[in-house]
Amino acid sequence: MASAKAVLEEIHPNLAVHPRDTNNYILGRIGPHNVVLACLPSGVYGTTSAAVVATHMLYTFTRIRINLMVGIGGGVPSVKNDIRLGDVVVSSPTRGYGGVIQYDFGKNIGHKIEMTGVLNKPPQSLLVAIARLRTEHLIGGNKISYYVDEMLTNNPLMGSDFPDLCPDQDRLFEADYDYVGPAATCDQCDKTREVVRLPRTTRSPKIHYGLIASGNQVMRHGMTRDQLANDMDILCFEMEAAGLMDNFPCLVVRGICDYADSHKSKDWQGYAAATAAGYVKDLLSVMSVAQIYSIPVVVPSLSGD
Repeated sequence: MASAKAVLEEIHPNLAVHPRDTNNYILGRIGPHNVVLACLPSGVYGTTSAAVVATHMLYTFTRIRINLMVGIGGGVPSVKNDIRLGDVVVSSPTRGYGGVIQYDFGKNIGHKIEMTGVLNKPPQSLLVAIARLRTEHLIGGNKISYYVDEMLTNNPLMGSDFPDLCPDQDRLFEADYDYVGPAATCDQCDKTREVVRLPRTTRSPKIHYGLIASGNQVMRHGMTRDQLANDMDILCFEMEAAGLMDNFPCLVVRGICDYADSHKSKDWQGYAAATAAGYVKDLLSVMSVAQIYSIPVVVPSLSGD
């Protein structure tokens, strides 16, 4: 939640919460928009936990109009999608899906996954704002690096979460080559099994739009990752969004902190969370108050008021 708090332009006082609401909130403002931040309990993951947090939020805040699920995820790099650590993946309706699929909600058929449900897509006004933002980025580039630098300037202690990260530390191994332990790093891994990628000409993270796979288990195997991703053209794996998408349609934004394989580490998590938060600030900057109010509230009232 630190990165999300760091992009707020103003912090508001706490409010009393509904008796049935167990969440802890940070309230603030981005541009003209009032924002409520909530996160999962420490050490708790999964689609069910996310649904509980969202439900409790609506007990207290009954006029929420936009849900944004912001955090980190495992990227699926490919020739088609040059996804790298620190990049941002944004859920986007693709191939008849709303932007998020539940990859453990289906049937295994041979070597493929048949999905048995379709999760809801974000509100139309939000998709329109994304289309405008993509146009802005195409012409002038995105502002994610600027917002990350701004976070560090205003909150210098955050730098300890992503010290000295550079492209040389972004190591992608072949999908069929598993991590060699027991060290906490990949220093013992075979360097000849690293995928050679051309260096980027800019330090700004790239933004990728497409399908995000959500489930209750961590994806940490390169071959399985690619098998599922190739079937569905998936860009990212994560563990919470599917719990929200049917009852709380939202936009899912994930900073890429690893490649969903056995070479996972936590080194890039802080930076990836910051780039995801930076994207959200960029998105809200192109949305007017009128656009926000054109979106129906998520649930008219869960508190009985």
